[in-house]
Amino acid sequence: MAPKVNLTKRVRLGDELRYCPVVEAANGRVRPHVVMVDGREERHAEGAYYIEWREGTRRVRLSVGNDPAEAWVRQKKKKAELEAIANGVPLASANGATDRQLLSVAVAEYLEEVKLTSKPGTLAGYTTSLDYFTESCHKLSLGDVDRRDLLKFVAFLRDEKGHSSRTCWNKFNNVVSFLKSRGIHGLVKKTDWPRYTEEEPEVYEREDLDALFAACDADELLGYEFFLMTGMREQEVMHTEWSDVNLKSSTVKVTHKPDRAWTPKVYKEREIPIPARLTASLKAWKAKANGCALLFPTAGCNLKTNFLYDLKAIAERAGLRQDEFWLHKFRSTFATWHLWSGVDLRTVQQWLGHSDMKSTMRYLKPSREAKTHDKVNATFA
Repeated sequence: MAPKVNLTKRVRLGDELRYCPVVEAANGRVRPHVVMVDGREERHAEGAYYIEWREGTRRVRLSVGNDPAEAWVRQKKKKAELEAIANGVPLASANGATDRQLLSVAVAEYLEEVKLTSKPGTLAGYTTSLDYFTESCHKLSLGDVDRRDLLKFVAFLRDEKGHSSRTCWNKFNNVVSFLKSRGIHGLVKKTDWPRYTEEEPEVYEREDLDALFAACDADELLGYEFFLMTGMREQEVMHTEWSDVNLKSSTVKVTHKPDRAWTPKVYKEREIPIPARLTASLKAWKAKANGCALLFPTAGCNLKTNFLYDLKAIAERAGLRQDEFWLHKFRSTFATWHLWSGVDLRTVQQWLGHSDMKSTMRYLKPSREAKTHDKVNATFA
């Protein structure tokens, strides 16, 4: 049975996007931007054409751009390629190699590897990046991907998806990592990478924290003081258990939780000292723990996942702007305040669990304390 390759166009119909069959002209070519919608012909200039085929039981769909003539050519090329593969004919790639692995297959294999070796968040990031890349890159074979495809990908992220420069960089980096894993190196120059301005981490003003904490009940207060005084990430706080807390030495550990299939970021366990004030609060909190291993569980002793939602609600209750409150800002404040108070960079790096000093140095920002302004005034007195 001859391989079948369908050509559709993704168009907007009211509030939805739909893949609609194209309409052929008398000469067998595609009628430009004409598709079948519920049995009738309609013209839709918007949207992109897609070719579809089967690889075993799996349907593969690939964007081939908005040009109807190019889309028709790509459909015919793909059909010829599938027929050649079915007949055992080796196909040469753009660089002369006979390895003509489909781009879609290479992406699927890579994501399977990421799934086996990385956390769900990492997999989600790579999946989105590579989905966007295959949407913007109209090459069928991995060996045909070139520098221009990567430059077009950056423009696609910026212009079509409206991503920030930093997000473009992240997704570009994910695609480059994918290509390197497949033995493809040196496609882009240093100047080809998206550029972005490194923004300073934002920290909470003390008066805003005072207002926020004043609006908390006792349980909420402990939870968000814990974020502030440990500098831990949300997932780390969620997975903290009483076995990680040493009330005698006033420390808390970030540790691997194999029973919950969770590991710390970059697989680094660490110990963080906590102030006596937080230790006293945790002692009182432990008396009400009811035997649950988690430090901040739900009523059913499950992971608490609504820290951010509750934080926004408390900010609103306190008459503060919700968009100025998020969980990672506690971590930024923890690092910045410690550095302002004289704790050395290497120690703060260890407490934060950073793998390099550069990440920690972002928090080494000028102090806004009154004594700093006194020094500035003295300089220009």
